[in-house]
Amino acid sequence: MIIKNGTYRFDRLKNFPVSFLAICLGMVGFTLAWQKAEHILRFPFQMSGYLLYASIGTMAVIIGIYLLKVIKFPDEVKKELNHPIKLNFFPILAKLFLITSIIYLSIDVVVSRYLWWVGVVIQFIFTIAIMSAWIRHEKFEVQHINPSWFIPVVGCIIIPIAGVQHFSAELSWFFFSIGLFWWLILTTLVMNRIIFHHPIPDKLIPTFFILFAPPVIGFISLTKLMGGLNIFGNLLFYFSAFLFMLIMFQYRMFSRIKFYLSWWAYSFPLSALTIGTLLMYHETGSSIMWAASWAMFVLLNAAILVLWSKTSKAIRRKEICVEEKE
Repeated sequence: MIIKNGTYRFDRLKNFPVSFLAICLGMVGFTLAWQKAEHILRFPFQMSGYLLYASIGTMAVIIGIYLLKVIKFPDEVKKELNHPIKLNFFPILAKLFLITSIIYLSIDVVVSRYLWWVGVVIQFIFTIAIMSAWIRHEKFEVQHINPSWFIPVVGCIIIPIAGVQHFSAELSWFFFSIGLFWWLILTTLVMNRIIFHHPIPDKLIPTFFILFAPPVIGFISLTKLMGGLNIFGNLLFYFSAFLFMLIMFQYRMFSRIKFYLSWWAYSFPLSALTIGTLLMYHETGSSIMWAASWAMFVLLNAAILVLWSKTSKAIRRKEICVEEKE
């Protein structure tokens, strides 16, 4: 928002993208990773409480600004809802409630239950709406497919993590099955896009990190549903670990792109894999998993620091919330 000649110009607000929600998702995932690390790695201090307040504050600011955009520029919001890529970022809202409900499990179970139910309802609405759009589409092309398409269905896999304590396990199995099978379908489509078509644009390259998020979240959910480690859950965890290694070997591809908000796609998958590794260490007591947990935790913290530094610099330079050239 710029003041000019005594009047307000809402250019920056008009171009405030829904992808800003990825920052909120990164922060709640980071908070949950700290909460689990404090317990499993036995930290002598507590940081997760402060991070929770910071995450809630971040969500309040970003969601508040976007709601202002909804009021002032409803047509711009409709354009994002009809955009074949930006559409996938709206379901992040459900994940914010679902992940915050997991954080609150050890703080206030009643608050956790309310947050979980809100997340479940929002997730179900977006799942039906977006899949219906996929079925009755007139605008989707192969070049539109990228790993951000996993976002609408990943929330279904998150639901059982807190859901097993809040409601019948059958509801958690219902959502888990939706997320799992759609993950398999979308993995096939995304890999077809990556291998046989033109390269994904630089702006969307960070979304490659999303590839290893669904299987490790599936591992966490299945461990909760089954009450411990199981063969299929282990397969999901190690497949996620392999995808992470594969993506890290593409570091040259990531190092050459300039900063975009899509860089926040690094944050939540790293948080999910950190939490999954901590859970594997907690369940097995393996020294390898202990070392891997520390390595992932340090990498996650470094990534969050870099992301906030880059984001702050981009905001100061007015490189964000500008009209996109498509």
